[in-house]
Amino acid sequence: MGTMTYDGWSIEFEDRLLAHLHLVVVQRFRNGQSFAMSWLNALQDGDGRSSIWMHPGGLYFFRFAGSRVPAIAPEWAKQLTALAQSSQGLIVSNEDGTLARSLSLRRLATS
Repeated sequence: MGTMTYDGWSIEFEDRLLAHLHLVVVQRFRNGQSFAMSWLNALQDGDGRSSIWMHPGGLYFFRFAGSRVPAIAPEWAKQLTALAQSSQGLIVSNEDGTLARSLSLRRLATS
């Protein structure tokens, strides 16, 4: 289970999914592009949906649980990239195209 942290929030996804999201996010930011990203919440977080605005000026941190880089599936990466370029934004989905669910969403403590 990996974590993407942004603006005081920590969102956990399965490592392989997070590796694909990381690829798409970096690709978009390198081109100076912003986009919305949404996903299904973990069941313990209320079974709704969450969405954030992703922009190159934000400070994002990706932390992977495993030490090995997961294999990237080119078709899956292409599908996620196409979603990120759409007017709906990046709707986080599994390799089979079904909507993906976060493993948890939590607000980080501020000091």
